[in-house]
Amino acid sequence: MGSVGEKEDDEYSVIGDKGEISFIDYADDRSVCSYNPLEEGAVVISVPFPFVGGNPKSVSVGETVADEITLTNTSSEAVDLWTKIFASTPENSFYLSVMKPPSENDEDGRRNFVQSFELEDRMLQPGETLTIWLSCKPLEIGLYTSVVHFDVGSDRIERVIFLLAEDNISRSLAPGKPYSRSIRKKQSTVDKFVAGSRPSKVVNRCFKNRLPRYEIPKNIRELIENNQIPDAITSGLTRRNYASYFKTLLIMEEIQLEEDMRAYNMECVNMRKKGSFLTLLVPGLAERRPSLVHGDFIFVKPIEADDATPYQGFVHRIEADEIYLKFTPNFHLVHMDGNLYNVEFTYNRLNIRRLYQAIDAAECLDIEFLFPSDFPGNRLIEAAPLTPISCSLNEEQKYSVEMILGFNGGAPYVIHGPPGTGKTMTVVEAMLQLYKYHNNTRILVCAPSNSAADLLLEKLLSQTTVTVRENHIFRLNASARAFEDVKPEHICFCFFEDHVFKCPPLAALKHYRIVISTYMSASLLYAEGIDRGHFSHVFLDEAGQASEPESMIPISNFCQRNTVVVLAGDPMQLGPVIYSRDAEAYGLGKSYLERLFECEPYRHGEENYVTKLVRNYRCHPDILHLPSSLFYEGELIASKDSVEDTNILMSSVNFTQGKNFPVLFFGIQGCDEREGNNPSWFNRIEASKVVEVVKKLMASGNLNETDIGIIAPYRQQVLKLKKTLEDLDMSDVKVGSVEQFQGQERKVIIVSTVRSTVRHNEFDRVHCLGFLSNPRRFNVAITRAKALLIIIGNPHIISKDMYWNQLLWYCVDHESYQGCALPEKQEFVDDFVNCVPENVQPTDVGCGEESFQNEIPKPVVDESEWSDGWR
Repeated sequence: MGSVGEKEDDEYSVIGDKGEISFIDYADDRSVCSYNPLEEGAVVISVPFPFVGGNPKSVSVGETVADEITLTNTSSEAVDLWTKIFASTPENSFYLSVMKPPSENDEDGRRNFVQSFELEDRMLQPGETLTIWLSCKPLEIGLYTSVVHFDVGSDRIERVIFLLAEDNISRSLAPGKPYSRSIRKKQSTVDKFVAGSRPSKVVNRCFKNRLPRYEIPKNIRELIENNQIPDAITSGLTRRNYASYFKTLLIMEEIQLEEDMRAYNMECVNMRKKGSFLTLLVPGLAERRPSLVHGDFIFVKPIEADDATPYQGFVHRIEADEIYLKFTPNFHLVHMDGNLYNVEFTYNRLNIRRLYQAIDAAECLDIEFLFPSDFPGNRLIEAAPLTPISCSLNEEQKYSVEMILGFNGGAPYVIHGPPGTGKTMTVVEAMLQLYKYHNNTRILVCAPSNSAADLLLEKLLSQTTVTVRENHIFRLNASARAFEDVKPEHICFCFFEDHVFKCPPLAALKHYRIVISTYMSASLLYAEGIDRGHFSHVFLDEAGQASEPESMIPISNFCQRNTVVVLAGDPMQLGPVIYSRDAEAYGLGKSYLERLFECEPYRHGEENYVTKLVRNYRCHPDILHLPSSLFYEGELIASKDSVEDTNILMSSVNFTQGKNFPVLFFGIQGCDEREGNNPSWFNRIEASKVVEVVKKLMASGNLNETDIGIIAPYRQQVLKLKKTLEDLDMSDVKVGSVEQFQGQERKVIIVSTVRSTVRHNEFDRVHCLGFLSNPRRFNVAITRAKALLIIIGNPHIISKDMYWNQLLWYCVDHESYQGCALPEKQEFVDDFVNCVPENVQPTDVGCGEESFQNEIPKPVVDESEWSDGWR
């Protein structure tokens, strides 16, 4: 920043006319640290505390730091000079002096040392150089900013100074190496290779229904790889094109997954002999980056023969970040541990083939399941009388169960429940009613993840008034699931051999009254030969998290016209995780549940199609207030008294001087950083603040580590926090993304927003990343806490989003904000930001009616996968 105008006219300053700093984004406005002395006149002024590697200089909390400023008069005439600190944040944190600040041990020097916010007027002679000192002693971590004005004659010259105050924790999280954008090599599909040795456990077995290969047609692949949209999806979803529409979207997704897997390819690596195996160290494998399971394969080539035919190696075992491989025997004979190889990872097509098959099977499904609006006439369900098994059901839950018991099939019945309203409990009650009082029923219940399916099993077994016989309930697991991942008390409900999960024989499967599975693993039942109509009831829990092809696995393979299908979920929370931006925009990111709400009977809340649960049993009323008003028309009713828990916590940690408001905001200005070739962002200043808060919470003695959850939108922030907490022996505090916390709750939730510069907001907005411009992520993040919600972030950045802005001022209005200076309060037009990628024009994929909350964008994928230039 050069000369800013006449010295009597302060309004030309970058700070404005208020004489105070709220926030200067050094990463967005590079002019504040880029100066051209030739444009500033005769007096050349140096820049104190220059940037290091593009970021502010790092200093330690509690230590005084100082840097000199030289002023050289290059003219032939004397000039008047007046120097003053215009403003600083935190207030009064920088000082000027004509003497170098003495060291802490120099007592005499300290007694004679004088510093102030301005230096008296003096005359700078021709050719004279004056040295003055600018010092700061930061007391808290975060970004310290100061603006110094130099009045030189009639001109004013300005210098903006930044310092990043750190503690030991933030320093320990500093980037290990500078960020360097990774360049992906364009690679073609491997057609020829030397086959490896398959694990015995994945040798093809005899299934009644085998999955077709579903190879991608060459012409469709070429179109998509050339960034063209196939005709099959440009006209939108109809009754006639259902299969071709979704299969084309799945092809787009598969091609993206292939491309993503190539990001993990390795060059010039070695493998070691271990018994009959060759082992390969794969960094990030423990975090499923890449995701490899028993039976997957890779391709390798010796680096000295990179144009040779690649060798296929099958994964026989996985231990932490090491995979055990078997190739053709000849390869093992010639291998030496010093050999170097190039490694190419491959995408396992099994799950995507299951999705193709489910969409094909949907062609034979009754049309009422796929397009309820096209089905003539209105149905009438006669609610069955109910004697509740669980004594804790409310009226809406009881009514839902009565409707399910009286339902005879057709278009799904939906339990629409906002966070914490007992959707899963309602599903469990309905299943227990059917099990106890309707002996001829056969129930399939699916959830999107193993943890969610395990929770269903747990809740079914926990009801003491109904005993589910061990041989009547089966927990179906994929063979790739780790045996130790299942609780010992649940193993008796599974089927396995040699600690590898399997599907029991068909006769045994048909004997079970209740089968619990993930959406994807339900395809194993089809493979074994379970016919349509075998299950009288199909329940899909957390249905908003599954893509429509996922939902079709249990529906299209097992449902007839008289099958009762029940969906439970909330279209206002996170939808399915989709990796292809185009596939997401054209409809793959819309769950079957959400599409149903675009159909007339669901959109209008007709009682024969949908029941809305509104009583929240999770959150303190003040935590619930904002999401209720923003997303649920103010209908949510706080039905759990968390006030006492909140009061105990707040009084013991004293975050807000006796105020017991359960939503806290700690404002802090840090900096966004990346390291190595990892595109994911982290903010170590925020990470240190998070750890500080966790320590205070644990010191209160009122919480266990498992009572605390930490949510961050970027994978690197998650990993940095995990490592720090593990080093502090607090590894039971769960740290994860919003996606990992959906469906979960904790007494205390801490949210680290990470972003500290506006520079990347537009990229995040376009790709629906982070928390900003993504209402669904916001909704999930702030509804996980039962007693206390703590936000740690830069208020100047998050206030640019209408939702986070309301949360910020919600805290300010209740005196539960502390930290850096606040931004000016913003007013937003009451609309939503479009999150569709540029140059993509998605068409309506609903039921021919206006969309249900169509304007709210959905997440594309877990944040860490995305960055500018990464795709």
